[in-house]
Amino acid sequence: MTQRLHLVFGGELVDPSKNVFKNVGEIHIVGMYPDYASAYNAWKSEAQRTVDNAHMRYFIAHLHRLRDEETAASPTEELGL
Repeated sequence: MTQRLHLVFGGELVDPSKNVFKNVGEIHIVGMYPDYASAYNAWKSEAQRTVDNAHMRYFIAHLHRLRDEETAASPTEELGL
């Protein structure tokens, strides 16, 4: 069985229309989850908790995609960065 890790994180954005954090040092790491369903539940809980602040955003990062060696390299990887 393939493990599909997901990271839930969020913080205050500079502008609600962009995905640029106001202060990277204050990013809230909610946690790491073994499947999308549990990550989604954690994301939803944090998003609802901060619904009154339009600048707060939470995201789900699909970490398992970073480990997928079958997928072609991203442009960043191709540059050697």
